Amino acid sequence: MELQTFQALIAGLTADITGRPLDTDLADTLNRTHGPGSDSYAALFAACREAIAAGWMCKHEAGGIRYGRVLKPAPELHGFSVDVVDMDDVAGPHHVHPNGEIDLIMPLTDGARFDGHPAGWCVYPPGSAHRPTVSSGRALVLYLLPQGAIEFTKATS
Repeated sequence: MELQTFQALIAGLTADITGRPLDTDLADTLNRTHGPGSDSYAALFAACREAIAAGWMCKHEAGGIRYGRVLKPAPELHGFSVDVVDMDDVAGPHHVHPNGEIDLIMPLTDGARFDGHPAGWCVYPPGSAHRPTVSSGRALVLYLLPQGAIEFTKATS
């Protein structure tokens, strides 16, 4: 998996969602059209596993979490950045989503959940905050951040 190929996959996805409100309707749409069982979900999941194996994705580690910003916000990505994390029964650092956050959950362990969500998509609206948590196993989580906006806080919950 090469970065340019990955970027093209993401660009196709962000073209479908650009300009849409970050809300439960978007999560429902993503789960119907790009959720588990779809070709696009399988392609993104495979691309992430291949990129991690190649060493250019999730190349940093802290607090038991492998992570990294894969793509900065760009016009060809409709202003979204892409981060990917590899988490195994761990909670990450608390942060705020000034512009919202769109998450693709890809369990590596059957039954692994991200913030209580199973495989698929969840969407956090602008101004929301959380301490991202993977439970019941290991999962990859792909984050789409409008304009790359994220603010880490000192909060613990």
